[in-house]
Amino acid sequence: MNEDVDNTNELAGVNDKIVAEGEAFAATRLKDGSRVQTGTVATMLHNIELYNAGERGQIERELELAIPTLAKIGLFDLFPPEEWASAHNSGRAFLGKLAQEYFVKQQES
Repeated sequence: MNEDVDNTNELAGVNDKIVAEGEAFAATRLKDGSRVQTGTVATMLHNIELYNAGERGQIERELELAIPTLAKIGLFDLFPPEEWASAHNSGRAFLGKLAQEYFVKQQES
């Protein structure tokens, strides 16, 4: 099984941007055996703030990388992608559209 199917390894570097120097978030194994990178929700909130401030490019890529983990931990069960996509907050709306695209691709495969 590919350990990084949900971008866990790449998210480690992304999520570390919000912790103090020398600190790091851990990956943790869920009951289903999959691994997820801790800190992803906190980093997503940070990146939405950056997106709202006008940053694009790398921030968009980092938000996209987070989608599989956010889906795996159930964020979109609690707050559906449609709710995010219809938000007046541009960062939330962008994340919601990415999540909608992700779930469409999941249904197709």
